[in-house]
Amino acid sequence: SRRGIAGPGGPAAMNGPSAGAGSGGEGKLVYQAWKGNNVFFLQGRFIFGPDARSLFVTMFLIIAPVTVFCVFVAKELMNGFSYGLGLPVMVVAVVFTAYDLSLLFLTSGRDPGIIPRNAHPPEPEGFEGNAEVGANQTPPLRLPRVKDVVVNGITVKTKYCDTCMLYRPPRCSHCSICNNCVERFDHHCPWVGQCIGLRNYRFFYMFVFSTTLLCLYVFGFSWVYIIKIRDAEQITIWKAMAKTPASIALVVYTFIAVWFVGGLSVFHLYLMSTNQTTYENFRYRYDQRANPYNRGVVENIKEIFFTPIPASRNDFGARVPQEQGLRPRSTNGFMSPNMGRAVGDIEMGRKPVAWDEPRMAAEIGDLGGLGNLLEDKDGRFRNTSPDLSRDALVVGGLDEQGSSVMNPPRTSWGVEAGR
Repeated sequence: SRRGIAGPGGPAAMNGPSAGAGSGGEGKLVYQAWKGNNVFFLQGRFIFGPDARSLFVTMFLIIAPVTVFCVFVAKELMNGFSYGLGLPVMVVAVVFTAYDLSLLFLTSGRDPGIIPRNAHPPEPEGFEGNAEVGANQTPPLRLPRVKDVVVNGITVKTKYCDTCMLYRPPRCSHCSICNNCVERFDHHCPWVGQCIGLRNYRFFYMFVFSTTLLCLYVFGFSWVYIIKIRDAEQITIWKAMAKTPASIALVVYTFIAVWFVGGLSVFHLYLMSTNQTTYENFRYRYDQRANPYNRGVVENIKEIFFTPIPASRNDFGARVPQEQGLRPRSTNGFMSPNMGRAVGDIEMGRKPVAWDEPRMAAEIGDLGGLGNLLEDKDGRFRNTSPDLSRDALVVGGLDEQGSSVMNPPRTSWGVEAGR
């Protein structure tokens, strides 16, 4: 496996044959220079989140009860059913479990819809009107924090991502756990160890729904075995339950599990029918405002299950172009939308923190010997170099949550990760 490495010269838009152009067959592959927190297998063919180890827990929670069911319930039912119906009970359980696990890997091992980072920030559109500059100084350029995009006649605001140096498309959000911008971001699921987005939401729902059906299947045939014991020995149901503790354990386990996966299935069925994501449902509350993506129940369901899944924007096995990082583009005093402002995760309700220029300059000095950017008196930047504005402040400095993107990834169970 290979974890993405943060640093300058990472991949930008790696789409099409131009991704490997100019490399001459040398240099790192895209997945080796990846700036996100993802974990890769088989030379970038499979991409997981940083909490991919949780997959083993999820697999155990599925395989263990099915194994108990096959050994202590289905095997006994093979001798109790007439017309040879006992064997199909076990076969269906095994096949359905294999199908459920395949959906789990389709959800967790594929690109959820990651938007490639830009190698440079976009061109600023104008001067910052209230910037304090001297008589002979050029006013700094600042990118607008948000842009308006019209979707189905409704204006939607798109935010600028300092980490990825791009304006996020509508319904896109930045996952603070994977450190990527993801199209149609729904949430980061710790149980599958991956973001749920445009390219794997379909498989995620199919996995959750099939797990619900598997729980009901095991639950139902565990009761069938208990009832057959009661009828065969002419005893009470309580005595029959005492004769098969494995069935009782399975009944209790699947009863509890079905409330989680079944409730999740119903909730996401509601989200699909109204064309919402989990993030949008908690963040925007479309019951109080118009939903620009809702096209009716039938069309919304067709959009999820009956439309082609778009190809990945990333070619993780391609060579990183050598042009990146060799000749940095001059930004003429470019300023990030967040520079000089409070930095915080507004969408997540996190308290903003003040921009700490002296501390940032110290970190930058550790990275590239840029400590001379500080004034002797007040500790503010003397000027903003192209490397500082592009790499230090955006890549190696603060992200939108006010924390260094070089920090180890944070893993949170059951907490939404978009911002």
